[in-house]
Amino acid sequence: LHLFSFLDKNSRKSLAKTCHKLLEVFQDPLLWSLLNFHSPMELKKDNFLLGPALKYLSICWYSERVKVCNIEDWMKNNFQKDFCSRHENTVNDFLLEVCNRCPNLLSLTLSGCGHVTDDCISLLLKNCPNLKTLKLENCVRITDQTLEAVTLHGGSLQMLHVDFCRNITQTGLERVRQKCPSVMLRAERSANMIPDNKPEKKLMLEKASRKLVQ
Repeated sequence: LHLFSFLDKNSRKSLAKTCHKLLEVFQDPLLWSLLNFHSPMELKKDNFLLGPALKYLSICWYSERVKVCNIEDWMKNNFQKDFCSRHENTVNDFLLEVCNRCPNLLSLTLSGCGHVTDDCISLLLKNCPNLKTLKLENCVRITDQTLEAVTLHGGSLQMLHVDFCRNITQTGLERVRQKCPSVMLRAERSANMIPDNKPEKKLMLEKASRKLVQ
């Protein structure tokens, strides 16, 4: 186990193929208390195990392709929609598996996961009651609904980051501060960014602005 702990996921999988004894080590839950992924596609591989031993999970995607995922759905062209359709549910589906298999999760970090939804994070907060750290960065679909879930189900939470999440509002952040004063809250650039609005909603806002000026 100690030797395996120095290897990345692919190397562990390759070594496990060499003999039955090493396969047993690969399948030992103690080996999989920490998992780091660098793209959604890595979540579909069979070079790791999910289980109750998992304590620390990180999915951080820093590719230029993240920008495509962060475009409002109603603004995407056909090429962009096709690109997103290939992995749109990948992270959400994976996190649902985490909800079912990893009740002892202590820390979750998501960066560049533009398709992760409020419902998915809310369910994870319910199913992983020991979660102490939740870091969300550049997750465009995260809204105040996630912040509300934190106040309802984040009893063990000690640290919450919602950086560069443009659909988070100042009102939602203030509610977390009031309801969960012990949580270390950080929201770099979130509440100051322009939230997504569909065209019809923007038109209504423009009309309201004109009336106000008149």
